[in-house]
Amino acid sequence: MNKLPQITIFFWIMKICATTLGETGGDLLSMTLNVGYAASSMILIGLFLMTLVSQLISKQYNPFLYWAVILTTSTAGTTMSDYMDRTLGLGYTEGSLILLSILLVIFALWRLSGASLSVTNIKTFKIEVIYWTAILISNTLGTALGDFLADDSGLGFGGGALLIASLLGLILLATFFSRISKTLLFWVAFVLTRPFGATVGDLLTKTKEKGGLGFGTIGSSLVLASILIIFILVTIRNENKIDDAIA
Repeated sequence: MNKLPQITIFFWIMKICATTLGETGGDLLSMTLNVGYAASSMILIGLFLMTLVSQLISKQYNPFLYWAVILTTSTAGTTMSDYMDRTLGLGYTEGSLILLSILLVIFALWRLSGASLSVTNIKTFKIEVIYWTAILISNTLGTALGDFLADDSGLGFGGGALLIASLLGLILLATFFSRISKTLLFWVAFVLTRPFGATVGDLLTKTKEKGGLGFGTIGSSLVLASILIIFILVTIRNENKIDDAIA
């Protein structure tokens, strides 16, 4: 039943592309196309539910479907975070603490179920649901952290991206040169790649007057989507080569 990809450098490149695309794509829909925040939220959450149900009922690993769910959890997470932080008025700090608490509860339930916390080998429908719930909350938490860095920390888009890139570099070193749990490092990196994608997305799309590069949401989204598709195709080719070698 295992329907999860192997965790390689390609995985993290695609994760960053998917989360950045979620940021630029959401802005494209709500602002550039003038669909509006409320309507965009309904569309994005609807797309998330559609891709998630498709993933859950699928009987085998499908890279395009898997990354479609990752992409839509990014956009849905953005909507959920904005609702908590802005509409409910919780603010970035309180919203982040609430989301972190929810994520820890999810991991506790996962552990209490008796199943391994493996992020590459899930055997049952129940654990797959828990896995995707953790993914959604992780991306929502990452969105809140990204907004805090961009708006409240004073670092700006570039400074926020540089800080998170440095933290991800430390996690990479810890993966190879420490005994810290690889599962723990995975989830910390997973959370951090969301605000990294968000800050990179803002850096790409915002005008130069606002500290961005001024590429716009349309151009940035097309480039990111192309990169994501290319890497998915590369991983499919590599997996087929491995299967042929085994056969």
